[in-house]
Amino acid sequence: MSINSILGVFAKSPIKPLQEHIRKVHECAEHLVPFFEAAFADDWNKAAGIRAELSQMERTADKLKRELRTSLPKGLFMPVDRTDMLSLVTEQDKIANTAKDISGRILGRKLLIPVPIQQEFLEYLKRCIETSGYAAKAIDELDELLETGFQGRELQIIDNLINELDTIEDSTDVMQISLRHSLHGIEHDLNPVDVVFLYNVIDWVGDLADLAERVGDKLELMLARS
Repeated sequence: MSINSILGVFAKSPIKPLQEHIRKVHECAEHLVPFFEAAFADDWNKAAGIRAELSQMERTADKLKRELRTSLPKGLFMPVDRTDMLSLVTEQDKIANTAKDISGRILGRKLLIPVPIQQEFLEYLKRCIETSGYAAKAIDELDELLETGFQGRELQIIDNLINELDTIEDSTDVMQISLRHSLHGIEHDLNPVDVVFLYNVIDWVGDLADLAERVGDKLELMLARS
């Protein structure tokens, strides 16, 4: 095979599309912060506008996912396992889907986060979103790692980012327990149906961190096989 042919196969590397996808996924999650801030202010028109932007981003992420799936090369020079790559992009996409679902459920009920726990909730939300940011940072290092033959300094950088992601996810578990305790302390003053939804919202936000951790796990597995 000629050098040009070999380079042509390598040019189809899925790393760049994967990076583009995780960035868009993280943008979806980040949009939950202004969405909830609008909800805190009881400004549902603004919240609806932000939710519409988030939904458009989620559709873009879906399109990127489909393009990546259909364009993955099957040739000899695939730098990573194709099945691992498909599994990774699927896991990434769940973060965007969850962010859209959270905003839709909140907007659908015009569910207010009680004022006494709003600040604690916002800190918890931001911490959960931080995990997808670390997942994006780790995947952003993949093209550099590919150039080094999946070894050396770049591999250590990704390992460190995944470890930090795991640490942050652990901290969100602690924050979730605390937030649920705070909600329990005021739930007698709230609509019982709203209370059920509020506990669910806390869990759904926690899912963002859990999914980001699973992205890290999938990435780690993929690198171990490379």
